[in-house]
Amino acid sequence: MSRQSTQLVSGWTFRQHQGPSTEWLPVEKVPTQVHTDLLANKKIPDPFVDLNERAVQWIGDKDWEYQVTFTPDAVEGENVTRDLVFSGLDTFATVYLNDEKVLETENMFVSYRVNVTDGIKAGSDNTLRIVFHSAIVRGEELIKEHGHEHNFYVRQTERSRVPVRKAQYNWGWDWGPILMTAGPWKPVTLETYVARIDDVWAQSEVSEDLSSVSGSIFARVAGVPNQDAQVSVALSLDGQTVFQQSVDASLAKDGLIRVPFKLETPKLWYPMGYGSQPRYLLDAKLHHKASGAKEIDSQSKSIGFRRTELIQEPDAHGKSFYFRINNVDVFAGGSCWIPADSYLAGVPAERYYEWAKLMAEGNQVMLRVWGGGVYEEDALIEACDQFGILVFHDFQFACASYPAYPSYLKTLEEEARQQIQRLRTHPSVIAWAGNNEDYQVQERYRLDYDFENKDPESWLKSSFPARYIYEHLLPTWVEQEDPGKIYHPSSPWGDGKPTADPTVGDIHQWNIWHGTMNKYQEAANMGGRFVSEFGMEAYPHLSTTRRMASDPAQLYPGSMVLDAHNKAIGHERRMISYVVDNFRPRLDLGGYTHLTQIVQSETMRAAYKAWRRQWGKPGARQCGGVLVWQLNDCWPTMSWAVVDYYLIKKPAYYAISRALRSVDVGVHRTFHDWTQTGDWVDENSGLITGQVDQTLPARKGTFDVWVVSNDTKPVELSLVVRFISVRSGKDIVDPIKSTITAAANSTTDVLQGRALPPPFSLAEYDPYVVHAAITDASTGALVAQDTAWPDPIKFLDLSNRGISFEVSPAKDEVVVSAEKPVKGFVFEEVEGLKLSDNGFDIVPGEKHTVKVEGALTADQLLWTCIGAPEASLPISGASSSLPLR
Repeated sequence: MSRQSTQLVSGWTFRQHQGPSTEWLPVEKVPTQVHTDLLANKKIPDPFVDLNERAVQWIGDKDWEYQVTFTPDAVEGENVTRDLVFSGLDTFATVYLNDEKVLETENMFVSYRVNVTDGIKAGSDNTLRIVFHSAIVRGEELIKEHGHEHNFYVRQTERSRVPVRKAQYNWGWDWGPILMTAGPWKPVTLETYVARIDDVWAQSEVSEDLSSVSGSIFARVAGVPNQDAQVSVALSLDGQTVFQQSVDASLAKDGLIRVPFKLETPKLWYPMGYGSQPRYLLDAKLHHKASGAKEIDSQSKSIGFRRTELIQEPDAHGKSFYFRINNVDVFAGGSCWIPADSYLAGVPAERYYEWAKLMAEGNQVMLRVWGGGVYEEDALIEACDQFGILVFHDFQFACASYPAYPSYLKTLEEEARQQIQRLRTHPSVIAWAGNNEDYQVQERYRLDYDFENKDPESWLKSSFPARYIYEHLLPTWVEQEDPGKIYHPSSPWGDGKPTADPTVGDIHQWNIWHGTMNKYQEAANMGGRFVSEFGMEAYPHLSTTRRMASDPAQLYPGSMVLDAHNKAIGHERRMISYVVDNFRPRLDLGGYTHLTQIVQSETMRAAYKAWRRQWGKPGARQCGGVLVWQLNDCWPTMSWAVVDYYLIKKPAYYAISRALRSVDVGVHRTFHDWTQTGDWVDENSGLITGQVDQTLPARKGTFDVWVVSNDTKPVELSLVVRFISVRSGKDIVDPIKSTITAAANSTTDVLQGRALPPPFSLAEYDPYVVHAAITDASTGALVAQDTAWPDPIKFLDLSNRGISFEVSPAKDEVVVSAEKPVKGFVFEEVEGLKLSDNGFDIVPGEKHTVKVEGALTADQLLWTCIGAPEASLPISGASSSLPLR
């Protein structure tokens, strides 16, 4: 017989286990989680609104149970097996079939298969009941059981999470709520079979010259196949079979069949922007030998072939850290990823696809999956395969000192091996990291960590037993399950040096926003070999903020509701500090939102531009990648996300997109010492801010212009550098014009240390922007542009900019121009709106064309900029009664 699978989706009910009511409430469908079902039954308020998060904390302290009755068909024949497959149970669960206990679980990340052949009643009703026990309560019990052997230190939230193999962000984080979920969060399936294909995968290596790929195809067979059964494996590309072989199922050793293969001139999978993303179909069929016989089972996967290396070599800056794919050095510009929702059971595959598409449209080539969430869904990883987005995936440990007692290691091994096996066929998944910031916990609490000690067994007896996991167990399991896969012990990781050491490994640069709260203008001096976290907070667009509060009286910056939604420690003073350092403050909600967004956008511009400039050239890669913390949110909030919970992009998203263009130009103002009597010149802005009676060091302005290219061939460009008065909008000196060649996959420094037009006395000083634009030398098409302003912007009068608009007749496009330089022009965005660009600066003589799709037409857009009289202005000539007001 062929394998039959029936997913138990409907007919479920739930209730609090041994609660005050015995009533079973309806469940719309499984997968699900308890908050979703309580909300659907109107038993709790929406935790995403007002202060309701606090009103639902009791849920995590209780036990919950789910139940379904189903009637399986009767089957005939020998050796028939019936399994219940639980793809994910959240987290401590006891499973009963017809009141007989069949399973106990303790790990959210593990799938379980239970043989229920003898316990199931064919042709009649069967009752499946699952009791979910409180992870908080069980976590505290585990601490008591093992507290004599481990410290359970944490940097975020409470320590009851540490011994529990569950998504750590459920305990809350500095960007997310405390929502302790429970329930069947992944599918529950009844499978009936005699034999089945349990898994199929390929282990392969691309030759150094990329001319061939060779390796083995593996298929694992479970059950009792007939003596005449065969397993046929095949590889095909675009419907054309390129490899095929059949093997008698009886030759399987412990159910495993191995078939060597080799392909000449394979189509290789490349990251986005470096080549195409072809994928082969890997297919395994279990069938009878007889021609035309019915297939018993099959399994197919899309796979890709690529040669992947992490280059860590000594150089002038320490030791390099960058990825090389198919012999091409890749600058890994992208984002860090947290779970897509506080309730993951309800996230559709289409939403994951939209997230990946959004990254691709924003020129982001790497996604780092953070270690305090989950091993990410197939739908997200498959979308990354499709778009060519590299995935750097943490194992699920974050910001804590984790234990290593035997029962913990046992469930961890099952978890790790399952997840490596699940993700090993995806070409986008190029590297695993052991954890997120756990070595920083050792540094913070000054725990026992002797890097020179290379004896793994002794690590188990130290105050840092998890080192045994990160440096011994995980790399062993990765090599066994996915030979050759890149493994990195931690993020960040300094290879024995402090985790903040910028000369080696990856760093998390949190002295912008956190720590010393450096100015974002100082980013160029704060990079490392690979910046895998940094960030700046901002409010989301108004349409999202308004969904957080049911009472309009709470819609002001710093209200009780809005502050409760922002989980970052010290966010009130940190956010306003960056605002007032740079801009004239506004305290209305729209105005303050805009300022925070521009601060975030300017931080992204400064960091991505500066650190991408340090990409350098082959053999001299100072910085190998930049990943913003973070791409997304798991609920409506103010956070470091550059795209909010509803997939509404903040201006920072576009700043990153512009900085990661295939070919980009950067301009930066610098200042060097000179001597002047009488005037004191601010070193950031170049403005004369006072008078003194003696000769003091002042600053003489200079500027740099550079071009960075991901193109694998040199690019011929025309460069124009203008110096434009902020007050008049006129060029104060003649532009600099030149034709340049941007070196292939390198940084090309074009102008370095060039003198700026000098400052005059304060009364005469005419502040100006330095604007650089590059065009294609043959076609004249604009390639990229950048503008350097005199900082801080708050010193400048940016009123009356002379902004004008041209809306297309189809209302799907708007052209924006201005008579004087404009800082931080932003269209307000809403859910379902798609703009081709936003959050940009404008200089006279330019026209910014923005394409508009989705929820609004171009004439319905509202806009603002630094110096605008209001935070939400209609496009000239449009009605003031608009959807966003």
